[in-house]
Amino acid sequence: MALAQHNKSDNNVVGQAQADTDWWRGAVIYQVYPRSFMDASGDGVGDLKGITSKLDHIASLGVDGIWLSPFFTSPMKDFGYDVADFCDVDPIFGTLADFDALLARAHALGLKVIIDQVYSHTSDQHPWFQESRKGRAGDKADWYVWADAKADGSAPSNWMSVFMGSSWAWDAHRGQYYLHNFLESQPDLNVHNPAVQDALLEAGRFWLDRGVDGFRMDAVNFMMHDPEFRDNPPAYEYRGDKPFDLQEHLYNQSHADIPKFLARVRAMMNDYPGTFTVAEVGGERALEEMQLFTRGEQGLNTAYSFEFLEADTLSAKVIREAVEAWPDTPDMGWPSFTFSNHDRPRAVSRWALDTQTEDNPAFAKMLNMLILGLRGSVCLYQGEELGLPQAHVPFERLTDPEAIANWPATLGRDGTRTPMPWDANAPHAGFSGHEPWLPVDPRHAARAVSVQDGDEASVLNALRAFLSFRKTQPALIKGGIRFLEAPEPVLAFDRTYEGETLTCVFNLSDQPQTWSGDTSGVSLFSLEGAAPGKPLPPHGAYCLRRV
Repeated sequence: MALAQHNKSDNNVVGQAQADTDWWRGAVIYQVYPRSFMDASGDGVGDLKGITSKLDHIASLGVDGIWLSPFFTSPMKDFGYDVADFCDVDPIFGTLADFDALLARAHALGLKVIIDQVYSHTSDQHPWFQESRKGRAGDKADWYVWADAKADGSAPSNWMSVFMGSSWAWDAHRGQYYLHNFLESQPDLNVHNPAVQDALLEAGRFWLDRGVDGFRMDAVNFMMHDPEFRDNPPAYEYRGDKPFDLQEHLYNQSHADIPKFLARVRAMMNDYPGTFTVAEVGGERALEEMQLFTRGEQGLNTAYSFEFLEADTLSAKVIREAVEAWPDTPDMGWPSFTFSNHDRPRAVSRWALDTQTEDNPAFAKMLNMLILGLRGSVCLYQGEELGLPQAHVPFERLTDPEAIANWPATLGRDGTRTPMPWDANAPHAGFSGHEPWLPVDPRHAARAVSVQDGDEASVLNALRAFLSFRKTQPALIKGGIRFLEAPEPVLAFDRTYEGETLTCVFNLSDQPQTWSGDTSGVSLFSLEGAAPGKPLPPHGAYCLRRV
């Protein structure tokens, strides 16, 4: 094909990502944001039946599984990350029967199913919190983080919320402050309490017993706080405009006992062979904590890196430093990488030099091949297979509480959560017959699945081609990685597994580049006509086998 050459003689090599219990090592997981994937009910909001109806599309990509963002019972003030019932489906998304049908269909298609688990906080509508706020002597009195006011009536500490203002809210029912690291309506659980841990693990087993294949653990470093409520010191360096960014977060998160609870999570997962856990960890000490939380046989299986999500520019240096921070040594956990997700602007826009680059399909193809070539497990966010740019959402259509509260300092998360475009000729790009909860960007409709599906040179089919090729190459799934000397903006590395070495070379720029490294070998796959021993075309890339 014109967009990529694929050596079909390698098709007899069976990819190992799902052939053993550590299938997740090197697996590719497709993130589904349920509100925005597909609306089957016609109310303008995506749902579980809608997801099930589009699983064939996901399977056609060649990924190993899906990760579903929260679909649990919730007042939706933070769109599902404010859970009111850990063991049920919110009616806006459907029913437990709908989830079971989705799970069965996904498994029939060979797709693993990963779901979110939010253990650091709940909704203030959760029955646990409603019971806890009644008084200081009830069964659940210590299930949340409560503290008396200081002598002057002010909050127990200077801790700030990620979203806005103080992380302490006064509750008149209880006559105390409660901690909320995110929205005021998201009180923090007291995960120091063994009874809380037991309840959370029971909720996890509920879903494991239904047959899910793993958990994405939300906000892991926020699970425990300093019981002494010591004030955070000022930030050592400028990080942003929000009050939260002006502190070193030493005491409101990252408590030393978090790994002890994660060991209990790991022990639970071990009772369900073949399942896995991926930790979400953000913040200034993210790398240190990701490695801590995945260390040894008692840690989680892998950690979800924010290194790329928070990078404003794309460079070989950024890629190399993030990957080399996870050396292939016995004491080191396994990394996971992503370029985009539901919380950060899409990489095609964030890393584009200009609108011309943002609109260039070659750039999106190269980004997809790049992340799939790195050592680690991969999360692909819905729409990346189409090369979707960040959507424009006018202020009057914003729904994200963070964006509304901090406008215009941040554009928030709505621009990456707009509906998936399925059919360019249908109303709302085929997502729904009703006005969607967020508008469809016209640029997205022009990149719809219906447009790209039959176009051999599309971003969609480039991704399919590379994932098909990747499945035949164990070195790209579980192999080690060694970066080669290359001048910016060229990135080159070797992937090696059981004596076989593949060399991958990328031109990260929109100008032709030259790489003078060793190009001996057999070319297996290329983008934009790139070939060993020749100048690299703009956003060109190739993979060769050493001989």
